[in-house]
Amino acid sequence: MLGKLSSALLGFVLAKNRLPHPFHLYSMRQAIEEEFILDVLQNYVTYETYFKLAKKIEDDPLFDKAKATKALTRYVSLHPHNIAQKTEIMVEHFRNVTRHKIGGRAKAMVVTSSRLHAVRYKLAFDEYIKKKGYKDMKTLVAFTGVVKDDGVEYTESGMNKFKETELPERFATDEYQVLLVAEKYQTGFNQTLLHTMYVDKKLSGVKAVQTLSRLNRKCEGKNDTFILDFVNKAEDIQEAFKPYYQATIVEEVTEPNLLYDIQNQLHAYGVYVKDELDRFNSVYFKPKDKKTFKARAILNHFIDIAVERFKKLEEQQKQDFNSQAVKFVRLYSFILQITPFEDIELHKLYVYLTYLLKKLPKEKGSTIHLADEIALEYYTTKKTFEGSISLTPDDGNVPITPVMFAGTGAKEDKKEYLSSIIDRLNERFGTNFTKADQLSVEQIKEDFAADEDLVQKAKTNTIDDFRFAFEKVFIDKVIDRMDQNKAFFTRVLDDEQFRNALMEYMLVETYEKLNSVA
Repeated sequence: MLGKLSSALLGFVLAKNRLPHPFHLYSMRQAIEEEFILDVLQNYVTYETYFKLAKKIEDDPLFDKAKATKALTRYVSLHPHNIAQKTEIMVEHFRNVTRHKIGGRAKAMVVTSSRLHAVRYKLAFDEYIKKKGYKDMKTLVAFTGVVKDDGVEYTESGMNKFKETELPERFATDEYQVLLVAEKYQTGFNQTLLHTMYVDKKLSGVKAVQTLSRLNRKCEGKNDTFILDFVNKAEDIQEAFKPYYQATIVEEVTEPNLLYDIQNQLHAYGVYVKDELDRFNSVYFKPKDKKTFKARAILNHFIDIAVERFKKLEEQQKQDFNSQAVKFVRLYSFILQITPFEDIELHKLYVYLTYLLKKLPKEKGSTIHLADEIALEYYTTKKTFEGSISLTPDDGNVPITPVMFAGTGAKEDKKEYLSSIIDRLNERFGTNFTKADQLSVEQIKEDFAADEDLVQKAKTNTIDDFRFAFEKVFIDKVIDRMDQNKAFFTRVLDDEQFRNALMEYMLVETYEKLNSVA
């Protein structure tokens, strides 16, 4: 065992502080300065989402706090308003900016947070493009397996209308411009024409660096890149890049021998046997052209056998095996960041467990569905940052924090009333609005007059038909100026009777005023 570890740690020396440092280094900074790769942080834009949820039911049931919060956040992220508004932003940005780059051949990637998100974005993109009559923009989607949504089953090949193995080659042609991904192709995908990335997924650490670095490949005519991020803060992404900018150093030494301890513990559960693991990897590592439907069926067969054994374990054993498997994958991934760790058996187990964890049954009751109990009262996205977050020489040498593990015992569920969970989310996402000057009702009237689309709707519709567009814009204008008179406009949003009265008062006056605009 120690011989393997010694060879794996070649290429590193211990400094005076006993932390490993590379003695052969070609840093990200050097690669950018020598124009071998592009600086993907040079053009970065962030958006933030603001929304308010309401409870539709009279009861106020207790839910597990963490699970309910996750369910509510997922509800908002999959809401048609969210998908539609972000789709419009991305498509219009691509057509106005990205498609003119690299001699008109530039492409974009949309990074989504789940397979279901990828499916819904694909449908939304195609619907919006068709509605607008755009003939110069086509999309592809990449995700694994089958996604069921509202009684319909979706697959990557079914949505793209060709085999999965054809995607990289098809995307490289001028026929397709945007690739929507859910984990797949998020790392390890080399397409030099990728210029823009739209991020709708939480990213951190090395995963953030790997994902955004899909853009850094150079090609003729490619002079810059662009990232539009709906989820992450600019400063958080900058922090994620710092450890990799000049040199990769760890805060403290992580003992690689821990991998062998976990490996032995995992074997003891009897969920898989060595012969199955070896046969799985022999198929997995065949050349790509041999990865046929039959080969994928064999891979799934070996995973399914292990899943059935897992189901027969006691509940505590299931939790412990899952915890140890996750720990192994995380620790192995971390060690690969700092050293070329070469142990074939460990790597085979890493690949196998990565697939197995995706198919292990979830804990009963782990998912909470709240769509019938809540409603989205208002929603909007606003640009919060635009500029460069490029690193400087002073930003380098930030240590990587090693993987830390807590105990394997089950966490005690914390219960919270649904109303309290909603209030907490509303407080977080509904009040931090963009700064503006002091506002008044008269200023909002001026905002209406400056809205060309609203003016056009007033001139071409009856007041009854105009009402729907007005009410939507009214809420947006209130949110735009929220910070300047928070008490007043919070009442507008929270007090339905007050809001309706104010809108009714302003509707007639606004309609008449916009119709008088020359």
